[in-house]
Amino acid sequence: PADIQLTTVSDQSIYIRQAVQNSASAAISGAVLAMIVVYLFLGNLRRTLIIGSAIPIAIMVTFIFMGLGGLTLNIMTLGGLALGVGMLVDNTIVMLENLYRHQRQGESPEDAGIHAATEVNSAIVAATSTNLSAVLPVLFIGGLTGLLFRELIFTISAAILASMVIALTLVPALAAKVKVTRPSSTRQVMDKGMRWLQEKYGRLLQLVLRYAWIVALLFIAGLVYTIPTFFSGQQIFLPKMDDGRITIRLSADPGISLTNMDKSARLVEEMLMAKPEVESVYTLAGGFIFGRSERETSNRTTIIAQLVPLGQREISSADWIKEVKKEISAKQLAGLKVRITQRGIRGIRTSQGDDDVSLRIQGPSLTKLEALAENIVNRLDTVSGLSNVSHSSEDDNLELSIQIDRERAMTLGLDIKDISQSIQIALEGLIISDYIEGDRSFDIRLQLPRRETADLQELESVLLFPGNSQRQPVYLGNVARAELVQSPSSIMRDNQMRIIEVSASIDEGTTLGAVMNSVDAELASIDLPQGYNLYDAGVSKTLQEGRNTTMLLLGLALFLVFVVMAVQYESLRNPMVIMLSVPFAAIGVAIGINVTDLSLSVPVWLGMIMLAGIVVNNAIILVEYIEILRDQDMDKNHALIEAAKTRLRPILMTTLTTVVGMLPLAIGIGEGAEMLQPLAISSVSGLLFSMFVTLLLVPIIYNLFHPGDTLPAEKQSDLESAH
Repeated sequence: PADIQLTTVSDQSIYIRQAVQNSASAAISGAVLAMIVVYLFLGNLRRTLIIGSAIPIAIMVTFIFMGLGGLTLNIMTLGGLALGVGMLVDNTIVMLENLYRHQRQGESPEDAGIHAATEVNSAIVAATSTNLSAVLPVLFIGGLTGLLFRELIFTISAAILASMVIALTLVPALAAKVKVTRPSSTRQVMDKGMRWLQEKYGRLLQLVLRYAWIVALLFIAGLVYTIPTFFSGQQIFLPKMDDGRITIRLSADPGISLTNMDKSARLVEEMLMAKPEVESVYTLAGGFIFGRSERETSNRTTIIAQLVPLGQREISSADWIKEVKKEISAKQLAGLKVRITQRGIRGIRTSQGDDDVSLRIQGPSLTKLEALAENIVNRLDTVSGLSNVSHSSEDDNLELSIQIDRERAMTLGLDIKDISQSIQIALEGLIISDYIEGDRSFDIRLQLPRRETADLQELESVLLFPGNSQRQPVYLGNVARAELVQSPSSIMRDNQMRIIEVSASIDEGTTLGAVMNSVDAELASIDLPQGYNLYDAGVSKTLQEGRNTTMLLLGLALFLVFVVMAVQYESLRNPMVIMLSVPFAAIGVAIGINVTDLSLSVPVWLGMIMLAGIVVNNAIILVEYIEILRDQDMDKNHALIEAAKTRLRPILMTTLTTVVGMLPLAIGIGEGAEMLQPLAISSVSGLLFSMFVTLLLVPIIYNLFHPGDTLPAEKQSDLESAH
């Protein structure tokens, strides 16, 4: 109809579409950056394209697996590709770099391809197996963590598996066809720089091996120093997604008319609409709607403000909320409580309560529960970092109570049933008939005029007529007492027991872990009466469960990585050498957390689980080549230095390509980036530091695990004379 206007008040698809586009852009830009790094190292476009071919082919195979698994393109699946795009070229880099080295030694293309593949296929399979063994357990866990990150891990696993097959088959076949030509100017510059770097690194490694215990103790001291970072109070469950959807809840004194409540709401509306960041405002005055249920409460109003997309405003939702709170406080709206919160991820409920902090008091007496709730609210008001502190029984309703004096009523000849019916007719009326107009039916209700029941005195003046006509009519006030009494607006139950919920919001810049430590300290001195219980039903419970799950997964990842390597090498010594380097990646993660002021969340722990499988790759490549040189009768110390110098280039290439591939996500630009940014930051910082661990600490650990493991004297003298 012409007089009806339809307006969209909530459209989640806009945010989802932008977030998916940003994830896709991060994957594409990460792939481009990784290829730039590869070209700078190789200086050959054809070889760069061979390595780059792994990315689109692996993604295509991943899409096939996603289709078979019924997965869709969303933030998690595309984010998985964005995280793994740099890892897709790791195996191909190792294969191509080794093949190119054999070609430069004068081998024929066929021999170079066969020998190169033979040397590194074990390392590639071992590296891929460790990557998969670290993250695959995530696919089988339940709960919110499994629900959120299962698709991401599935995508990464499928892509890495496809890249391994490409590295072992397609890359040797293509690279063997590329003839060794005169190096380009880019390659000459890089080769010259790498030779200088290898020479300096070789001398540094000799010095490191000479003072092995000092270097090892420095790494151990660094690890011990960073351990408290992972057990601090700076913990949250999930980062907040800034979709610009803000909820403002207004509550006034019980008994306020809907008209007056609407006037107060309009004042807040006008203030919100005057702000340039606001796109739309939707108000529901006089109650609220939840799903298909609704509740009418004249002293309650909910306003939902939708801000413009993050890229179109210069202020975050959290900072916008702070500004609005200041402006509302300046208006001094009497009798009006205003609570402003940023809505979480729609469809994901991290707690039983409706806010960040949710405490529940359970007990038999509602009066006692209210007193305890008021005490807790007063204590939480003093906790720094908390706002919107309230409890579920704050809004009491005024209820009309009529107490009938039964003995006096019987004396005056009045029946209790007749009195009750008269009161019902006076207050609510009695439907005596109906009439039909058109196709609609309307009730005819008989009741007293509203003015005669507007207050208690008027109500007590209602005349009651006894059944015996000989008796005189009496006023209601003669046989009953009418009064307004307070009653709870709602009664909550948990496990069939009455509860009152105390809730609060956590301010931006404050972490859940730090706040809960302060809350626990405030509540420690509360003495609960017998039969009353105080427990947490908020996100802190989910945080603890998620942390326990991720710690279990981290331990399982380390165990499975070790088992895979032990099976691969049919030995425990070299796998132990490699595994001892893994914990030191935590130093890099701690540095990344402190530099970026990152809170510990489930994505950070998931990044550490991924690191358990990734950081061993470089160590595997190094230890594999040390063993190859040892099998060629090279002395242990010479083999350590020669292998480290030879594998310096592929280690740098694989690390840097993986890091720059994750860099767009780590920077976290645009909508939807908040969820995976902590994962990318922890992975990038851990990988960068683990590169130094591989180059400096792994040779030390290898040397310690192979004491006195040298060549016979005659072979040693032959080797020295040859050099």
